[in-house]
Amino acid sequence: MVTHHKLIVGNCMTMSEIPDNSVHLAVTSPPYFNAPFDYKDLFDSYDQYLGVLKNVAKELFRVLNDGRIFVLNIDDMLVNGEKFPIVADATKIFLDAGFRYRDKIIWKKPDGYLRISKRSGVLLQNPYPMYFYPDNLLESIIIFQKGKKFDYKSVPKDIRKKSKINKKEFKENKWYMTLWKFNNVMPGSPLEKDIAAFPEELPYRAIKLFSHVGETVLDPFAGSGTTMKVARKLKRHSIGIEIKSEIVDTIKTKTGFGAQKQLNNKDTFKIIYRKDAKRK
Repeated sequence: MVTHHKLIVGNCMTMSEIPDNSVHLAVTSPPYFNAPFDYKDLFDSYDQYLGVLKNVAKELFRVLNDGRIFVLNIDDMLVNGEKFPIVADATKIFLDAGFRYRDKIIWKKPDGYLRISKRSGVLLQNPYPMYFYPDNLLESIIIFQKGKKFDYKSVPKDIRKKSKINKKEFKENKWYMTLWKFNNVMPGSPLEKDIAAFPEELPYRAIKLFSHVGETVLDPFAGSGTTMKVARKLKRHSIGIEIKSEIVDTIKTKTGFGAQKQLNNKDTFKIIYRKDAKRK
């Protein structure tokens, strides 16, 4: 089937181009709060960061259809020695916006991803109580729902059949657990330069588990376009919002609409530039 993809280049605190109740699934990972390795000093304060999430939460609740799911990949952040409880604060923000808390999944990165750092190594220098500071190997995937239930009968039988989940994949990769294990994006990936992207496996599972073929998937922090790429692969329409205009070519390439796109493919890709887009 033909799918349609739209990239809005601008600030996701407003989503005026997206009608009410028109999105069937939202999957995103906001920027880490002032992470020294990715977004150092991006936000003036933690309150400003939470203010962005509040605006996004309100807009997501508006554009999502009733009964539909929002998947949020987020985690606490250590900045200049201070740990910020982002998971707890973000959860409250989305609950206050009207969402229902449905589930929480922990994403575990490979054991070799971390080595003993200066933070955790403090205990080796001082092997006594009160010197323990763990390094983080985990991230949170929080699942919210708009409304209390989904109308299963609203999906035509042929669409349900086309969207059927592979039970073997479900069991072998242990999707049924609240602990998911898969690799993070490896450093040096050419399409992820200066972008803290999540791996394709995360939106892949979310899209397979919470949307049907031909439905629309939204990522308000599109980044390099991972969610949009996977949505197209799984025959869903997609909308991405990304404030940095310099990433547009990367998103086009990643989603298959760059210079090397397949000429015979009828899928469409539209770009909307807003005045609030950040340019070089």
